[in-house]
Amino acid sequence: MRKEVFVAEQGVPEDLEYDAYDTDADTVHVLAVRDDGTPLGAGRLLSGAAAAGKTGGDATVGSLGRLAVTREARGLGVGAALVRAVEEAARARGLAAVDLHAQTHAMGFYERLGYVAYGPEFPDAGIPHRAMRRSL
Repeated sequence: MRKEVFVAEQGVPEDLEYDAYDTDADTVHVLAVRDDGTPLGAGRLLSGAAAAGKTGGDATVGSLGRLAVTREARGLGVGAALVRAVEEAARARGLAAVDLHAQTHAMGFYERLGYVAYGPEFPDAGIPHRAMRRSL
């Protein structure tokens, strides 16, 4: 499903889409599925040392990433449910906040969920992004 959304739809090179965090034992993966088991969306939470590398060294902040929702499921609340599931996993690990790198066109989605942008815009896989954070 991430290949469908990020690689096929958005043109992210496949070698950039997948990384060592995908198989790291500390990474939490969340998945939304239809009743028949068809994936509708996914995301992941990095915590501990992995997140600290992405959040400026703050081990109390988790990192939400690779949030993807299939075209057919967009606008149905799947993305928001996945974000809330990641936040619950972060709380369960005792984290104080969640950071993410939002594609700039998706910032409004994250702002509605309580995330606040900080820092300058930057490119990631050729797509403009901004860092965002929400305290838990």
